[in-house]
Amino acid sequence: MDLAPKEAGFSPERLERITDHLARNYIEPGKIAGCQTLVARRGQVAYMGSLGHMDRERRRPMTDDTIFRIFSMTKPITSVALMTLYERGYFQLNDPVHRVIPEWRDLQVYVSGEGEQMQTRAPARPMTFRHILSHQSGLSYGGGLAQLIGDESRLHPADAAYVAAGVQRGRGETLRSFVEKLGHVPLRFDPGDRWMYSYSTDICGYLVEAISGKPFDEYLRETIFDPLGMNDTAFFVAPEKKSRLAANYRRAADKSLRLIDDPETSPYLERPSFFSGGGGLTSTTADYLRFSEMLRRGGELDGARILGPRTLRLMTRNHLTGGGDLSQVAIGAFSETAYEGVGFGLGFAMTLDEVSAGAIAAGDYYWGGAASTIFWVDPKEELVAIFMTQLIPSATFNFRGQLKSIIYSAIVD
Repeated sequence: MDLAPKEAGFSPERLERITDHLARNYIEPGKIAGCQTLVARRGQVAYMGSLGHMDRERRRPMTDDTIFRIFSMTKPITSVALMTLYERGYFQLNDPVHRVIPEWRDLQVYVSGEGEQMQTRAPARPMTFRHILSHQSGLSYGGGLAQLIGDESRLHPADAAYVAAGVQRGRGETLRSFVEKLGHVPLRFDPGDRWMYSYSTDICGYLVEAISGKPFDEYLRETIFDPLGMNDTAFFVAPEKKSRLAANYRRAADKSLRLIDDPETSPYLERPSFFSGGGGLTSTTADYLRFSEMLRRGGELDGARILGPRTLRLMTRNHLTGGGDLSQVAIGAFSETAYEGVGFGLGFAMTLDEVSAGAIAAGDYYWGGAASTIFWVDPKEELVAIFMTQLIPSATFNFRGQLKSIIYSAIVD
């Protein structure tokens, strides 16, 4: 890959601080096994660095074509897919979701109690497509969040209802069965009142499937992946690509790395029954660059138009009720973003205020994944940045903040 830092307006020496920072602070101390970083501006790749190992146990070095579990970086892709159907007139943002999921017409909101003594009431307003795209639906992550952070004692009574109903995204589940089970659990709050990271984007995947009449994975392939040439992005890793799948690790209590998903035996080597629009995809840095560049260029890349530019501008505006930031409306501390000075649109977070967020960029939009993967697009600076690694949980280190400080201070034009 030809690098052109000066042509892209960067100081090469300053941009190379990325390598020094990640190697000295993370690779050499063994805090992560390996990582990959890409920075592009005005369509030119200015930096691409692969450090450490994709598989520490087998001493396999990180390579440019390594395949990563991108977890919640699936969400922007799913949101774009649903909005392609919006562009075809299938729904409006303020339409109730129960138009497509009729059994959700009578969803209830949690009031008090738990188990059989739980009290619920009718919601103040129906859940809309806008609510489901912006995590203001009233859904939560149920027991899935507690399992992820390793503390099921934190379960809210409404979340406990998810566990009792068997709501999960694992083997044997389908998007349809998932939706049916969610119809029996209470909402945490009235749709539109608050923001909570949730299964909402998995429901977006179901809506794509139900509206289009095509399996969700097939719709993604035909509408996004094939047109953009994202040939390594899928819900499972094909046999011929197995050697390129990275190992996934968890940071243990003693701060050591523990292998939690061996690429030789990973469930990602099998085609799943549940295509998780909220977190199921695997991809490469090169593929995600294709998706991110399409976004930066207003919905089109190399002649393939995925979205209209006005639709994309609508998606990347702040849709939080009242126009505030996440610190004012968010419930729960688990997310892929800080809350101060940050808004949320239709599938993306965005920096609303540099001072409140403590970040250089204002106007960028972004998201991340559970294994510490991150990306952002900055239309003003014509910038795309992607960081890939495989470390759970994603809140362990502030890679986004650190990389932003280095990258933006390297822009010198």
